[in-house]
Amino acid sequence: MSWDFSKKSECDDIVNKWNMAFQASDLKGKHFLDLLDSDNNIIEPSYIKGKSWLKFFSHSNSLCTRASRAIINHAPIGKYRLRFFPREEFRCLCGLYPIETRHHILHECRRFKKYWNPRRDSISHFVMFLEFNPSAFAFPSSTSSSVSSRTCN
Repeated sequence: MSWDFSKKSECDDIVNKWNMAFQASDLKGKHFLDLLDSDNNIIEPSYIKGKSWLKFFSHSNSLCTRASRAIINHAPIGKYRLRFFPREEFRCLCGLYPIETRHHILHECRRFKKYWNPRRDSISHFVMFLEFNPSAFAFPSSTSSSVSSRTCN
């Protein structure tokens, strides 16, 4: 056995074990957003460059950040504020929903109708939704400017 083959085999074994663990709902987390590729297969994580979600977001740091927040459901939206800052407002600004959630933003919210396609589980449609709605899963600009002004002083 060559050294290269041994390392590749070891890496493949690790990735296969991680993929199996990742697909188990109790290890992945119930809030993880499963996205589908163009063949309607769930996109699985990969350590190989350009093989997973990142190739869809790599052209923009902002897009990658917002997509990551949405995928792991750790975005600055009402559900997040309710959990970590219960005294802050957590209602959706559209006025239709008592708690702003990822599902509401992706499928129901009037504020994010600049791109509409019900297939938000498809990665290509998810990316288009984020590109057409730059405020989705982003911190409000007033918050980010006040934070940046505080850190610069």
